[in-house]
Amino acid sequence: MEIYSIPTGNFKLDGGAMFGVVPKSLWSKIYPADENNLCSWAMRCLLIVDGDRNILIDNGIGDKQDPKFLGHYHLHGDDTLEKSLAKYGFTRDDITDMVLTHLHFDHTGGSIKWNENKTALIPSFKNAKYWVSKAQWQWAVNPNNREKASFLSENILPIQESGQLNIVEGESEIYPGLLLKIFNGHTDGQMIPHILYEGKTLVYMGDLLPSTAHIPLPWIMAYDTRPLLTLDEKKAFFEDAVAHDYTLFFEHDIFNECCSLQNTEKGVRLKTSFTLEDWKNSLK
Repeated sequence: MEIYSIPTGNFKLDGGAMFGVVPKSLWSKIYPADENNLCSWAMRCLLIVDGDRNILIDNGIGDKQDPKFLGHYHLHGDDTLEKSLAKYGFTRDDITDMVLTHLHFDHTGGSIKWNENKTALIPSFKNAKYWVSKAQWQWAVNPNNREKASFLSENILPIQESGQLNIVEGESEIYPGLLLKIFNGHTDGQMIPHILYEGKTLVYMGDLLPSTAHIPLPWIMAYDTRPLLTLDEKKAFFEDAVAHDYTLFFEHDIFNECCSLQNTEKGVRLKTSFTLEDWKNSLK
């Protein structure tokens, strides 16, 4: 097995929304905002190459939305999904499995693209199985009013229409060494991949933990539909992470790609942060 970080570009979101009830006087010391209270966040995906399987986890915001929509999120940075895949010798057509942690637009926008003459929306990964949890699929196709703006039908329904949708009923090891665990605080049925690599566990954090700044238990996004459940889920996950020495891989932290955790007098806190490449090299 080999694993690669696949950055797809950055976007901006309101700092208050990203840190919930935590005062700006606290979070801004760790994660700075611009003059409009917007913070920059990564959209960092992960590629797992294992035998004849090329498994991509999440795919960013994509580029099919109109300029008005994309303008709300101030896309920036030079990375794209295509450029990052090409760095390791891959194209979209090489992807055999597309694992979607959940169906919010910044995680699944790249799933679907326009055809050549812009008359139809088609899967961006024509040879891939698209993996989504049953709970998240049902939640997304019948969205609540709070999340409706994040579940765009053009990102979701063409997956089913193409026949490429694969539903995960619950916690599942879809391939040896790739376990998908279910968390429901952010959105129902979010899948958090646990990857066994060189005897260690790498966890793709999705929106369970957007950044190292969110490690203190009460630091929870206002976007989470059930923040008290997120609180419990974080606590249980941290216990596992420390006990089993998990390495955390961040989708949204623009400053830190990976980290480890440790117990302290104040609770679980950051131990060290590092890049995925440095972590891989340390295991050789």
